[in-house]
Amino acid sequence: MPYKITLIPGDGTGPEITEATKRVLEATGVKFEWDIGIIGQQGQDKFGTPLPDYVLESIKKNKVALKGPVTTPVGTGFRSVNVALRQRLDLYACLRPCKSYPGVPSPFENVDIVIVRENTEDLYIGIEFARGTKESDRLTKLIFETTQTTVKQDSGFSIKAISETASRRIVRFAFEYARANNRKKVSAVHKANILKFSDGLFLAAAREVAKEYPDIGFEDVVVDALCMRLVRNPQQYDIIVLPNLYGDIVSDLCAGLVGGLGIAPGANVGDDIALFEPTHGSAPRYAGQNKVNPIAMMLSATMMLRHLNETKASDRLEKAIVDVIAEGKNVTYDLKLDRNQPAATTSEVADAVIEKLKKQGG
Repeated sequence: MPYKITLIPGDGTGPEITEATKRVLEATGVKFEWDIGIIGQQGQDKFGTPLPDYVLESIKKNKVALKGPVTTPVGTGFRSVNVALRQRLDLYACLRPCKSYPGVPSPFENVDIVIVRENTEDLYIGIEFARGTKESDRLTKLIFETTQTTVKQDSGFSIKAISETASRRIVRFAFEYARANNRKKVSAVHKANILKFSDGLFLAAAREVAKEYPDIGFEDVVVDALCMRLVRNPQQYDIIVLPNLYGDIVSDLCAGLVGGLGIAPGANVGDDIALFEPTHGSAPRYAGQNKVNPIAMMLSATMMLRHLNETKASDRLEKAIVDVIAEGKNVTYDLKLDRNQPAATTSEVADAVIEKLKKQGG
């Protein structure tokens, strides 16, 4: 039986890298039935909304989705289509591996970090009050009445909400991932020395959950200290679990440690639904040029195969990708050690990966 997967091509360069990824997935020999979904700018143009209900229903039915990068249209009610998608489907865990690969221009070697980012709350919950509104004036008065703190009248507000429920859930996800993947240590990141009632709650929950996993190492680290240590000695970290905002920032930092967003895969996972996508954006100015790097989405596809328990196919595909990168001949411009050498197109990268798969014997 083929796996029925919701396939979202995305906007900008999304359709090109999605097609390349679809081709290499089918070359593994695993059978798929693709259920195409249109969201983002294309969804707005075609259906009048960037997140049509039929796509959400498709993902809920199929339980697995592979998604290209999308553009949030200007002037809609969506701050971010990606954030809305995660919230609607309760995809509470963002999983972003950052791994060194031979042949990738990068400042470090032997980095293998997995970022586990909480996806549903923190500042990204979207509760904001604009400067000069009645709501912000009421909030200013409430703050003074309850804390005796005077906030400037021309302030805008973004509410940071962190719950014990979501904190426990994401930390437990990180520890379960560690066990399932033979990882040794989980580092919980916070700013609890300053933000005692939000990050402090996250830290307290992390410490409690860590007691349930005596076989896995645990530490907590203040977010600014983490950033300093990452750019000096990233090899000391294994799994890093963070609230939403820190996770967004630190995952990009870690991608930079290993060569950039072009090789940074990702997944957004809930209790029974998983959506796989590259970390980078849609790069609309390069749309239709067949020149952007599809590796991040292909690596996201290897994560999808593992999620489907197609471990052998996942390992074969990852090896084929790694071999193409290491060889350095059929890679896009951003992965060229010598920028004077001709770069491969998006489709030529897919051709090279498929050729490596064939040479493996399948």
